[in-house]
Amino acid sequence: MSAPDRPLVRARNVHKAFGSNEVLKGIDLDVAPGETVVILGPSGSGKSTFLRCINHLETIDQGAIEVAGEQIGYRLRNGRLDRLSDREIARQRRKIGMVFQQFNLYPHMTALENVIEAPVGVHGQGRDEAVRYARELLTRVGLEQKMDAYPRQLSGGQQQRVAIARALAIRPTLMLFDEPTSALDPELVGEVLATMRDLANQGLTMIVVTHEIGFAREAADRVVFMDGGNVIETGPPGEVLTNPSHPRTRSFLSRFI
Repeated sequence: MSAPDRPLVRARNVHKAFGSNEVLKGIDLDVAPGETVVILGPSGSGKSTFLRCINHLETIDQGAIEVAGEQIGYRLRNGRLDRLSDREIARQRRKIGMVFQQFNLYPHMTALENVIEAPVGVHGQGRDEAVRYARELLTRVGLEQKMDAYPRQLSGGQQQRVAIARALAIRPTLMLFDEPTSALDPELVGEVLATMRDLANQGLTMIVVTHEIGFAREAADRVVFMDGGNVIETGPPGEVLTNPSHPRTRSFLSRFI
């Protein structure tokens, strides 16, 4: 495979168990640069666990995950996998932004201060440059009037958009979204999905775990359906969502029709 065709994310035979509960049973998945992949599936199918394995928030038991050609969390040495140091793992995470179900903003910091915290406090970026870029990001997510507001002064949708700006502040090459709208009131979901659609249109590589079928239909380049710790079906949204080939996919999607 030539360099331009190399996947940005490459997962092979990824297994993960919590005790006797095998959550991931050999996941294979490639994500191309600039691609938006939406992962659908019932609760307990392993979607969020797989996402957390990509940036090593969860360790894997078997297999390998590469981002930008670098194996995440481990290095092959003398025929076996050795875990990287915490410092090396932190370096790897610099290229991976993640947005969670809960916003996890610092309540004592303004929106702007939340966005610059990682670039300045963790990565040692100059404050002036971090502030300039944070202002640009908050404007990009439609919060130019809320930069000095504290989380308690923001709606849930606004807080999640701050969280998106915060994840973008480290200039990631990959963004992971774990059910980013599940904690929001229904009337606030649209503004977050609109921000995510804009990011997809700008060519940012994104993997999105969500139950929002409309977003998958409109913004995804590819839809992956997971169930029981396996990838059951994958393909363009027009195929998977309109004419799924697997009965488990059809059964799942029938709940949303």
